[in-house]
Amino acid sequence: MQQKANAFWDSGKNDSALFYFNKTQLLCDPKEDYADDYVGTLSNMVEILQQNGDYYEAETTLIKAFPYLDKTTNTKYPVNVYTFMAYNYLYTYDYEKALYYHKKALKKAVSTFRKSRILSEIAFVYMHQKKYQEAINLLEPIARYKIADKITPSNTDVQRAAILYNLGLSYLRLGNHKELAFKCFDESLKLTLTLKDDYELIGNYYAFYLYYSKYNNPELKKLNAEKAYNCAKRAKSVTNEINMLANLIEADNAKNSKKYWKIYIRKVDSLIVSRKKAKNQFADAIYNSKKNKEENLELKTQKAEKELQLERQKNRNIVLYISIVFVLSALLFLFFRLSRKSKKEKNEAIYKSEARISKKLDAELANDLYQTLTLIRKGNLEQNENKEQLLNNLENIYSKTRNISKENSFILTDENYISELKEMISGYKTDKVNIIMQGFDAVRWNEIDKNKKIILYRVLQELFLNMKKHSQATLVSTTFKINKKNIIVTYADNGIGAKNNDFILKNGLQNVESRIKTINGTITFDKNSDNGFKLSFTFPI
Repeated sequence: MQQKANAFWDSGKNDSALFYFNKTQLLCDPKEDYADDYVGTLSNMVEILQQNGDYYEAETTLIKAFPYLDKTTNTKYPVNVYTFMAYNYLYTYDYEKALYYHKKALKKAVSTFRKSRILSEIAFVYMHQKKYQEAINLLEPIARYKIADKITPSNTDVQRAAILYNLGLSYLRLGNHKELAFKCFDESLKLTLTLKDDYELIGNYYAFYLYYSKYNNPELKKLNAEKAYNCAKRAKSVTNEINMLANLIEADNAKNSKKYWKIYIRKVDSLIVSRKKAKNQFADAIYNSKKNKEENLELKTQKAEKELQLERQKNRNIVLYISIVFVLSALLFLFFRLSRKSKKEKNEAIYKSEARISKKLDAELANDLYQTLTLIRKGNLEQNENKEQLLNNLENIYSKTRNISKENSFILTDENYISELKEMISGYKTDKVNIIMQGFDAVRWNEIDKNKKIILYRVLQELFLNMKKHSQATLVSTTFKINKKNIIVTYADNGIGAKNNDFILKNGLQNVESRIKTINGTITFDKNSDNGFKLSFTFPI
């Protein structure tokens, strides 16, 4: 697509180029891996739109590139986008915004050549604002040296000629700089003559036309007006040809002026017709581009909806089988895990663990299991309503069983510990509860003792479990800090708060303090918090 677009552009078929550039950007958008192609293509489209005077569409197109500028791999892309945006505002006479975006481009530019070019463009905006001294202050330093373009050496003389042209024009407009203005125009003309480019020469001869108009030399004024007009004709630049004709009519005698006037009228009429045709062609191209994008989006939406429906049906079937298997497996796992702990010194711990799990199973699963069994006994499972109810019951049982299993599962302390801890904490995040973690990655977890890792895991698990059951919090913050050879962990939420230790103990946090003390740590509860609950604990690495 991009090769086709460039081929049409090079051959002057801008409407076709615009169509294929648009096709290219649709393929790239919104894939971040193609940020360079996406932004580059949008820049090409904008250049075509600006050449045809469609500044509103150019601005709309440029705005689409802004979110991808930080994802590009080369600074030339954001520089180009900011520069084109500056041109857009210059062409629409919003000079302050033009300066703003030129300065953003200047901050992104890397090479000295590119920076000098942007400074020249900023000076050009100042010239439009009639701030000629400000323009001179920018142009004089970069005009003292021949700044080379190391990437494209042929641009070196083109850019220097443009800088000297702008500087000479600023001298001329400011006044009292006759010799400096002439010197700049003369050097700029000599450089442009070596390029053998009639289009570039139009500006040089026009500059001398202005110069001799100001300093009253009718003969040289007319001569340079003729040269500018002839260059415009050879370059087939209709707009410049018309403008230079107007200057020639003003500079020549009455007899010749009449002849040029007829040509002028004919050229203006022809230009109006051609611009109307071009405008219609570009309007069609833009309309087709938008229509094509809308159709693509509609097809993508339909495809996504079908895939989502199939995925939901598939997930329901999978959940049905997995839930049953997982519930049975989890119950068997808990039974064998507890039965194997037969040593005398662990009897008390086993008893407490069995009692707690049994209570939790009875409180959270008994009712759901009873309702599910009742539903199965009733039969009529082929009815959609009963089938949906059965699936919902099994999903609830699966979710609660998984949570109970996780709360009592073995804790890994190897390289997987970090992901296990993050997964445990994120499991308490819901649509109503937002969890923020700070400083987690700053801790060197491989330097911490395995036993301390387990204690930290269980303490945080108990804090979050207490939050879920009692605090009614919507925001939870956990912060990790390293102070010398100690870890400081701060937990805070915006729940109902705590006034004294009795409240904390009643909410199941009595184990937190005892756990921390087993690893020579200290814990501090915030007893005076009216809004929320906060505690911090410290233990040595």
